Amino acid sequence: MKILYHHRIRSKDGQYVHLEEMITALRALGHEVILVGPKATEKGEFGADAGMVTILKKLLPRAVYEIIELAYSLIAYRSLKQAALLHQPDVLYERYNLFLPAGVWLQKKLRLPMLLEVNAPIFSERSRYDGIKLKGLAQWSERYAWCGADYALPVTQVLGELVASAGVARHKIVVIPNGINLDRFPLNNNREAAKQKLGLADKLVWGFTGFVREWHGLDGVIDLLARLDGKNEHLVIVGDGPHLTVLREKARRLGVDDQVTFAGIVARDGVADYVAAFDIALQPAVVAYASPLKIFEYLAMGCAIVAPAQPNIMEILRAGENALLFDPKDQFGLARAIETLTRDEPLRARIAQGAHATIATQGLTWKHNAERVVELFESLRALKNQ
Repeated sequence: MKILYHHRIRSKDGQYVHLEEMITALRALGHEVILVGPKATEKGEFGADAGMVTILKKLLPRAVYEIIELAYSLIAYRSLKQAALLHQPDVLYERYNLFLPAGVWLQKKLRLPMLLEVNAPIFSERSRYDGIKLKGLAQWSERYAWCGADYALPVTQVLGELVASAGVARHKIVVIPNGINLDRFPLNNNREAAKQKLGLADKLVWGFTGFVREWHGLDGVIDLLARLDGKNEHLVIVGDGPHLTVLREKARRLGVDDQVTFAGIVARDGVADYVAAFDIALQPAVVAYASPLKIFEYLAMGCAIVAPAQPNIMEILRAGENALLFDPKDQFGLARAIETLTRDEPLRARIAQGAHATIATQGLTWKHNAERVVELFESLRALKNQ
């Protein structure tokens, strides 16, 4: 099968991980994937931002920037049409973005079966955090894309409900969560060796990966380090973010800076070396509709996970089986859950064992996701040929 894969991401971050892993999995199944999207994404270093796009977003009036976003769809449509005419694809797969109706335009023009991957309700997300000037146009573009695809593929059931509320028929919504590449994140059978590699031999390691924000609540984790008043526990934070400076200062002020490792941005192939050392893996507060990549990494490597008891997280994690869950409304919940696992080694071991088993029982791999995508495409092609 020839799959035309369209996206508009510019940041080489978690979005790019999803894109690259899905393409790799589809190709491993024997399908040809033709990628159409910004070339700069492929060339940048992992962790790089959107470059000139970020600068324009800061400098231009919001309405002007949004018009440019929509105008880009004309360029995207031309690129998509050229690729389609050249390669004669069987189907179209698109990663949803706001002000991007180009995929649906091509689908209608060439009658290509189309799947739309939906990772976030970008209209409401940007309205809340950045603000949107052309709200009517933005909301139209979101509904047009969601309703125009043959199937919308949200990453959580919670997000699926938001897609349905926009008018998409429920039979056209198929939830496919994020996944894991077990070659990149294999089960860790020697945690002590991984700790030694990081200079943390004999430590009980609490670990976090990702972009660090204030509302994650990692301040409370550093408070816990100070309150336990021991030297056996060690916190490892892998990633960057606006709150790191505050956390560094807090660790220094409380006298536990020697118990915290700030690893910074780590290349994708190096993240597993850190996660392999985590005895307790932290998934702090998270938006209500997300499917966090870090959870799948933690599960695959058999970490004891601490996470909030909220619907999107509980689609994957079960209290006492593959995670210890805490009340996300409790500001001390994360720290209390960490302390519980720190003191209870049998519970920690049981949850870690259940975590790794989850990957197989729930089919949480990119390969399985790719197989589901192919099944949907084949069903659409069969209907088209009837």
